[in-house]
Amino acid sequence: MHYEFAPMEGITDDLFRRLHHKYFPGVDRYYTPFLSPAEGKVFSSKELREVLPENNPGIDLVPQLLTCHAGHFLAGAAILRDLGYREVNLNLGCPSGTVTAKGKGSGLIFPERREMLRAFLDEIFSSCPLEISIKTRLGKSDPEEFPALLELFNRYPVKTLILHPRVRDDLYRGPVQLSSYDWAFSHSRTPVTLSGGIARVSDCQRIFSSHPEPESVMLGRGLVADPALARKLQGGAGADRETLRAFCEEFFQETAARLHGPKPTMFRMKEIWTYLILLFDRRDACWRTLRKTTSLTEYQATVARIFRELPLRDEADVNWS
Repeated sequence: MHYEFAPMEGITDDLFRRLHHKYFPGVDRYYTPFLSPAEGKVFSSKELREVLPENNPGIDLVPQLLTCHAGHFLAGAAILRDLGYREVNLNLGCPSGTVTAKGKGSGLIFPERREMLRAFLDEIFSSCPLEISIKTRLGKSDPEEFPALLELFNRYPVKTLILHPRVRDDLYRGPVQLSSYDWAFSHSRTPVTLSGGIARVSDCQRIFSSHPEPESVMLGRGLVADPALARKLQGGAGADRETLRAFCEEFFQETAARLHGPKPTMFRMKEIWTYLILLFDRRDACWRTLRKTTSLTEYQATVARIFRELPLRDEADVNWS
């Protein structure tokens, strides 16, 4: 089984990917947070930085595009081809209201937009210079919408179907619908990757003891909470205190250089700590301080205390289902 790192907006940027790959090898493939190609200047300078090969050394990376405009998708794919990429991922899963209102992300799989989706797929699959994989949900509000979606996807040479088995209205709450994953596994013409529901080694063991095992799984929040999760799933060692500390320190320093100051870097780090703190026991007091502080000195002292005093867990204490 292969292990892939899900795109997480605001977290898994090129710097995070490079340092994660350095300190916690084991991920077979990374996906970029979505790029939004537009008219004129197709990608912003920040988006281009995400995909430049020199910013992703030694990493198997697939760029993800978020758009409902076929011309914009194809323009973005052409730039990615020229950068040396061979595959692009279409985001049909983002549940954000500001995204879906524009018919993008999971907004493009709403039943009322089915004809719009068909026309979009017709155009990109007839002209795209790269292979296309698709990341999707089950539908807008009812898993019963998915069979019609899969029937449509099966008309095209999709490289891989990455399925997050929730509907858009679920956002990221509640259990994933593994019965829908089972159905997709047996009815899809293309390989299916399961995305969602795996945040610990025990989750993987539990799911695939009674459900079909895919060629790959996509890990997201659980892999930020436990950066060594992919390695552990392959029988390797978990994260140790010194490696975690070195990862956090280098990420802080490189982010500070990019953001031109330690204070904005502190707020960036607090996003990572939202997940990483779940790998520590007796964390409540430290997390309250870390979450509320606006003082760089207090932030640094609290992080030092976490690494000095808090017991490290074997698995992250996640409770997202």
